Amino acid sequence: MKLKPRFLLLIIASLALLSACADLSYYLHSVNGHYDIMNRTRPIPDWMQDASTDPELVEKLSRIARIRDFAMNELALPESNSYTLYADIGRNYVVKNLIAAEEFSIRPYQWCYPVVGCMGYRGYFDEQRLERFRQRLQDQGFDIYVTRVTAYSTLGWFDDPVLNTFIDWPEYRLAGLIFHELAHQQLYVDGDTPFNESFAMAVQHAGVERWLQAKDQTEQLQRYRQYLQNRQQVTSLIESARQDLGRLYQTDKTVESMRQAKQDRLQRLKSDYAELTAGFEVKDGFKYWFDGELNNAKLASVSAYHAQEPAFRARLEQLDGNFPLFYQQVAELSRLPSDQRSACLQGWMLAQAGSEATTACP
Repeated sequence: MKLKPRFLLLIIASLALLSACADLSYYLHSVNGHYDIMNRTRPIPDWMQDASTDPELVEKLSRIARIRDFAMNELALPESNSYTLYADIGRNYVVKNLIAAEEFSIRPYQWCYPVVGCMGYRGYFDEQRLERFRQRLQDQGFDIYVTRVTAYSTLGWFDDPVLNTFIDWPEYRLAGLIFHELAHQQLYVDGDTPFNESFAMAVQHAGVERWLQAKDQTEQLQRYRQYLQNRQQVTSLIESARQDLGRLYQTDKTVESMRQAKQDRLQRLKSDYAELTAGFEVKDGFKYWFDGELNNAKLASVSAYHAQEPAFRARLEQLDGNFPLFYQQVAELSRLPSDQRSACLQGWMLAQAGSEATTACP
């Protein structure tokens, strides 16, 4: 059941007033941005039955229905009304996310919100508001990274719509996005962005492989697996640089020498990337990322999505792709304290390598 906009607005405003980290105007802006999108939606059957709807859009919406069915029937993802609505919001992204980190820290700054808990990013529908906040953080010396987001999950609180921002994507990318966002509805841990995003990425990538297998797209599957392999090599390169910086920031170097060493390491990361990818036949998707400035916030954005993904993929493989059992074990893991979760994820990786995992873990 959907809440009426005014009633929801009252709830979120009340929660904001009670929250220690409350920024009421920010919450109101977020609610208004979400409802601007939702007010543009119509049920997909209405679009498909409307004679004025472009036939190409009708086919694309039919494709969405097939992907939803696959997600629920083959990947055991939640049965919900998400992706049963469609809207054209008049731009090619939904929201912009801002990630920040201190000049000499590899940890992203955390913002806490009512209902969903703490996260390492802050989303903006309003670019002027985003720019004011970005400037304020920059004046305080933070490293900042702003990225466009083409889709987002309301974690099951609302029916997430299909949007023009991603409807034209190739089928395998579209399937991956829907699997990823539905994974957030399957499981979400307040305050642990790396856990949430790495879990969703694992479901996304394993789900796309199964989707391509089901469609007997052997060549596409091989290319996709090569893409994932190349991408893992790049993310490992980024994580290595991030850990080097973390050690650097623990030294007693002067600010000037630390700043120079930081820039030297980031420049070496760019060079290492160019050398690594020179022979890639299948692109890794990171070229645009490396074209811009590198900083702590930008590195943290990759770590949040990929650092723990290999552990989740390892466990899913150990379970022979049994998604329901996988979700059950990840849910058990999510109820452990953060440090125990991390230890168990490391144990899953060790088990994949043939070592004995921690017995206290799922």
